[in-house]
Amino acid sequence: MNLIDFILHIDSHLVNIVNMFGIGSYFILFAIIFIETGLVIFPFLPGDSLIFAASAMAANPRYHLNVFVIYLIVALAAILGDSINYEIGAWSARTGEKYSWFNKLINKNHQEAAEKFFERHGSITIVIGRFIPFIRTFVPFVSGASKMHYGTFVRYNIIGGLLWTGLFTLVGYFFGNIPVVKDHFSLIVLGIILVSVLPILIVFLKKKITLKKEFH
Repeated sequence: MNLIDFILHIDSHLVNIVNMFGIGSYFILFAIIFIETGLVIFPFLPGDSLIFAASAMAANPRYHLNVFVIYLIVALAAILGDSINYEIGAWSARTGEKYSWFNKLINKNHQEAAEKFFERHGSITIVIGRFIPFIRTFVPFVSGASKMHYGTFVRYNIIGGLLWTGLFTLVGYFFGNIPVVKDHFSLIVLGIILVSVLPILIVFLKKKITLKKEFH
């Protein structure tokens, strides 16, 4: 099972995971959401689509998943993940060049996109960024690196975590089993991926335009 196949067909792979691990699937859900939001070098892991697929399965009695437990688990994972990510950003800023090897692991295009987004929207970026794949992994890192007041960060982190996971839990639970949605789930995931690339593409194009102006 490669990563691209897992992301595009996460609904079918999740069925296999639930059948194999049963109640242990909740811990796998927690781990994936926590890693995606908490470790800045793993922004490519599925977040939205995973919550959506798990919640859709919870609406089907055959899988024995509880949608309320799913929501509590993914919301906790998202909030804790962002908190850890904030600390990693603060640590990276404090240590500077001493740990430059760590900074080399970070995708600079994604980081720059998050920084631009942060500059444009301020603290509310912590909430808005939750709904943009890739960006949401870098926003808490940028918050920590820029020394945002931790109390402010925590407040927006909790609001954003509850709203993001709540939205995809509800949408997945009530709409995930509609035939047209189930039949085109891969297209829905591709749409999420395309949305995730847009902020990075915008930053790249702006940089190219700026460089052209400087040379002319």
